[in-house]
Amino acid sequence: MPVTTANIGVVGLAVMGSNLARNLASREGNTVAVFNRSYARTAELLEEHPEAGFVGTQSYRELADALARPRTAIIMVKAGAATDAVIDELVGVFEPGDIIVDGGNSLFTDTIRREAAVRATGINFVGMGVSGGEEGALNGPSLMPGGSDESWTTLGPILRSIAAVAEGQPCVTHIGHDGAGHFVKMVHNGIEYADMQLIAEAYDLIRRGTGRSPAEIADVFAEWNRGELDSYLIEITAEVLRQVDAGTGRPLVDVILDQAGAKGTGAWTVQAAADLGIPAPAIAEALFARSLSSKPAQRAAARDLPGPTAPWAVGDPDAFVEEVRQALYASKIAAYSQGFDLIIAGAEQYGWDIRKGDVAAIWRGGCIIRAKFLNRITEAYAADPDLPELLTAPYFREALGRTQEAWRRVVQAAAAAGIPAPAFSSSLAYYDGLRAERLPAALIQGQRDFFGAHTYQRVDRPGAFHTLWSGDRAEIAAEGSGH
Repeated sequence: MPVTTANIGVVGLAVMGSNLARNLASREGNTVAVFNRSYARTAELLEEHPEAGFVGTQSYRELADALARPRTAIIMVKAGAATDAVIDELVGVFEPGDIIVDGGNSLFTDTIRREAAVRATGINFVGMGVSGGEEGALNGPSLMPGGSDESWTTLGPILRSIAAVAEGQPCVTHIGHDGAGHFVKMVHNGIEYADMQLIAEAYDLIRRGTGRSPAEIADVFAEWNRGELDSYLIEITAEVLRQVDAGTGRPLVDVILDQAGAKGTGAWTVQAAADLGIPAPAIAEALFARSLSSKPAQRAAARDLPGPTAPWAVGDPDAFVEEVRQALYASKIAAYSQGFDLIIAGAEQYGWDIRKGDVAAIWRGGCIIRAKFLNRITEAYAADPDLPELLTAPYFREALGRTQEAWRRVVQAAAAAGIPAPAFSSSLAYYDGLRAERLPAALIQGQRDFFGAHTYQRVDRPGAFHTLWSGDRAEIAAEGSGH
């Protein structure tokens, strides 16, 4: 039986779990106890990485005995029932004051439920978002822990030791209590959906409009990555577009099936936005674009529907590429703004004290959406922590002012050519909706009152009103909030 030597444990040793365990073990001051449901995987990890000094355990009881108090274990298993099963096992061998951390992509409402149940035993439960994929887990992820202040006291130094570093600061902060960490990670993934879809639309427009090859467009993205679009996703896009398929000699992007899957976090983000009444069209359209791509039968049946048939080519390819770059940047700003609006709404709904600038700061390194302009978001919230709308911050106001004309031309060109650009166009509509002095929602309210007596409010006096809809002249039948 292992002696008590480890300050942190990891449960679940698939790629993410084993890489995180190796990361922890490589940092001074950490000794890592590891456990996997199948001990064969634990033994394999111990054999492959003797330099890590892992404490291998064969049962949850052995894991608990190997950990110094307060015991701390990070669960890295599939979200859902598997996570609940591991939590139950750890609660059976842990004691009040110990800490259980769920590092998987769990739904934040599940985390709220689990935290309340575990807290009743005196044990701390932390839902922690981990972003960066396999490489990040090994070399430095962006970490988004929730949980109690007490648990952060113990976890903070450990997590800071393994997180990515951006501009000298570790990419981890205590997001807030109970489900706050997983909520912010969910929104991160929703923004990631939008970002990837916008990049894909930019690529598609450039290729169709200019006739450039994937390798030539890779050079465009590499150039963009040296400017204000500098980001991990732009960087890897250039690498993907340069790749040649060894078997056919064709660009790899041309032999990959054009059907994109979606995991839970994108749908969860859209559902949370709907539940909280937050418009997030770029994220929603990115999710739905993946859904549409994955419907081959419907797409095949619709292929001969009427649409533009003339070949499309832009007159000035270099100028068009620059306009697409500007449209991408403007749309990206809108998408991130939608994500932060959702974080603000979630914090208000669930009573979390989330510091928006800190969230942007920890996304600057380690995570998938790490980008240069996240510094601008951090600066915007530092200047005004109560900023009501990110797009109105001086930097973003200026950026949208200088890019919006190109943005409009790109969306117009895509529509005229029959090329789907749902994230570009919905982001522009969102921007124009925000800046509109008056929206047609007044008519919708009238329609609702007509068919369902739902009442409406007026611009000239307070209260709720209902109209008797008859003939050309409407008669107010009821006035006051109770009617």
